[in-house]
Amino acid sequence: MEKEITIYDIAKLLGISPATVSRALNDHPAINIKTKLTISNKAAELGYRSNTFASNLRRRSTSTLGVIVPRLNSNFMSTVLAGMEAVANDAGYNLLISQSLESSKKEKANAKTMYNSRVDGLLVSVAYDTEGFEHFENFIKKNIPVLFFDRIIEHTSCNNVLIDNILAGYDATSHLIDQGCTRIMHVTGNLKRNVYSGRFQGYKNALSNAGKIFDESLLMVTDLSQEAGIEAATRISEMKNHPDGIFIANDLCAVSCIKGLKERGYSIPDDIAVVGFNNDPVSEVIEPNLTTIFYPGQQMGAIAVKTMINQLKNPLKNEVGKAIILKSELIVRGSSLKKIG
Repeated sequence: MEKEITIYDIAKLLGISPATVSRALNDHPAINIKTKLTISNKAAELGYRSNTFASNLRRRSTSTLGVIVPRLNSNFMSTVLAGMEAVANDAGYNLLISQSLESSKKEKANAKTMYNSRVDGLLVSVAYDTEGFEHFENFIKKNIPVLFFDRIIEHTSCNNVLIDNILAGYDATSHLIDQGCTRIMHVTGNLKRNVYSGRFQGYKNALSNAGKIFDESLLMVTDLSQEAGIEAATRISEMKNHPDGIFIANDLCAVSCIKGLKERGYSIPDDIAVVGFNNDPVSEVIEPNLTTIFYPGQQMGAIAVKTMINQLKNPLKNEVGKAIILKSELIVRGSSLKKIG
C-alpha cells in the first residue's frame, strides 16, 4: 500500500518547516504568496490530501452529523434528507447517512459506527422493531446531542420533530365518515411506533365522535409494503360484509390496495373509498388519484438539523426533551369522493 503524503514530507523536500507548510496550505496571511504557491504546487504534485478528520479532532469537532433512517428508498425520507442537506451545508456541516433497513440490530450497528466516527450529533428515525434506548446511551453520556424525527423515542435528553399523527389520523377517518362511509377499515404498521399508534388513535377517535364502534376485524397490522396492499385487497374480497372506506397509513400500500381491489371488480370510490398517507408522487399516478395526508418531509428535515445545530452551538441556552410539532394537511382527491345523494 502506498504511503500517505504528509506535511512533513513536503517540508523535507522543500527544506522548510512543517509549520510553514501547514500555514501555507491553510492560507495563513503570515506566509507570502510565492511560498504558498510553491508549497501548493508541491502538495498537488505529490498527491497530498489534507487530513480534515484529524484536524477536526484537535478542535473536538468533526463538523459531521450522523443520520440513521429506516430506509433510503422512500420518497418521504428523500425529502427529509433534502431538507437536512440544505441546512447542514449552509452551516458548514456534512451528513453521514445510514439506513437500518427496519432492523433494530442494524440500527444498533449504525449507532455504534456513528459513535466511533465521532459525529457531533445524531439524528434518528427508528426502525420498526426498535424497543430500547440503550444503543444511544453512549451519546448522551458524552454530551453528544441525539434528536429523533418522524418515528421517535421519547427521552428527557432528546428533542423530537414530528407531526400530530393523532390529528392526521382523525382528519383522514373523519373525511371518510363525511363521505358517507359507515364501515371503515384501517391498514397500518407496527403499533409500537408512534406514527402508527398515533394514526390508529386518531382513527378510533373519529369513529367514536361519530358514534361508531371500533370493530377489531377492520384493523390490519402490516409492514405497509406493496405486498401488504395486495393482501389487504384479498382479505377485503373474502369478507362477507366488506368495508366501504379504508384509511391506509402510507401511500405505496394504499395504491397497491386500490390496484388489487380494481382487479377484483370493485369500483373506487363508489364501492370503497380510500385514503392514504404521505402525499407521495405515486398518489397522483393511480386512477383515481389518491386522497392523502400531506406530510412536510423537507420542512421536517430542515427543522431537525436547525434544532441540532442550535443545540451544538448553544448547549446551555437550548431546552432538551421538547417536541416540535409540524402541521399536516388532508389533500382530497378522487379516491375518496363518493357520489352521495
